[in-house]
Amino acid sequence: MGHVFRSEEQAAAVDGLKRYLADKIDPLFRKEYRDSGLMPRDKLREIMKELVEFGMVSGAVSEARGGMGIDFLTLTMMYEEVCACSIDLSTVTLINTFSAKMLEALAPAHIQERYLPGMVKGELFGCMAFSEPDVGSNVLEIKARARKDGDHYILSGEKCWISNGSFSDFMIVAARTSDDPRKGLSHFVLDRKEHAYEVRELHKIASNAQSTAQIFMNDIRVPAANMLGAEGAALKNTLAMFEKSRVFVAAQGLGIARRALEEAVAYAKERKQHGKVIAGHQLISAMLAEMATNVDAARLLTYRAAEMIENGIPAEMEAAMAKYFACEAAVTVARQAVQIHGGNGLTKEFLVERLAREAIIGPIPEGTTQIQQLIIGRALTGVNAF
Repeated sequence: MGHVFRSEEQAAAVDGLKRYLADKIDPLFRKEYRDSGLMPRDKLREIMKELVEFGMVSGAVSEARGGMGIDFLTLTMMYEEVCACSIDLSTVTLINTFSAKMLEALAPAHIQERYLPGMVKGELFGCMAFSEPDVGSNVLEIKARARKDGDHYILSGEKCWISNGSFSDFMIVAARTSDDPRKGLSHFVLDRKEHAYEVRELHKIASNAQSTAQIFMNDIRVPAANMLGAEGAALKNTLAMFEKSRVFVAAQGLGIARRALEEAVAYAKERKQHGKVIAGHQLISAMLAEMATNVDAARLLTYRAAEMIENGIPAEMEAAMAKYFACEAAVTVARQAVQIHGGNGLTKEFLVERLAREAIIGPIPEGTTQIQQLIIGRALTGVNAF
């Protein structure tokens, strides 16, 4: 059970990050920032400046742009380690990773030069503002507007459930530049200081050390030169990004499930009931076997999608399968871990209660489980059931 490495370099990259997380980060999120509310931004920056040295975020950017240029499968393996340690930190890492990837792929040179160096150093934070209160992640229904005014656009609208919102130095936002549902969406980069969008923090059932926010744009004037990609290309570019980011969300589910299994195995080997450790009871043993099988199945689906993307193979269905299965597996495995802990699993002295709360979140972002099922069904039949 675990990683099957393709090279010594890949194994070394994952192992080095894993040891750093176990030594320095896991204790922070087990205790100090377990349910403390929003982590101070300076503390988060301190952590991110260390993480980028191992290749998180920086590995997603090419060497030509100052990054490490790590392949997507290895990045996914490394990201699983972050997820198994802290979902709060993994969410910040995910958003910065794909903000950086979008900037490198789509941004004009002056935008890349302004933000990419700070991102690969762990000094800057981005956010991606696509979801809205009435439309969720359905990009076709976005209502935020960008009205042309000379060599500027005037942006207005509300975004919701935006990860990194309170931490962000800049925002990549999708807004409607025309009424065409498919060719009327464009991306813009808004600087937090120059284009002062309003941020309102949201409190969740878990993962509150990282930011999830509402964002309000009230007639913000943005240069046309801050458009990301071509006008009207945001739908295509967002969906292309989702194919990759869903693999990272799958890795979040995988990380939670794996950590829940590890905690349950350790507890089952120590806890005694009826004269022997509970691992020696058949029902507990069977439950652990089911948990381990689900974790490995989630890993195989996630790594398959990552490897396809790395090799340039379209993976919309496979990414949806990975996200769907891994995130739902996390809910099941975390619940079973709580069950194995019994009454102790309901207390904050044990990690599994936190994992169970975090697992519930996973099936929602980047398209719910039901959306992933529709994507898979469409890929199988060619019939759109949306």
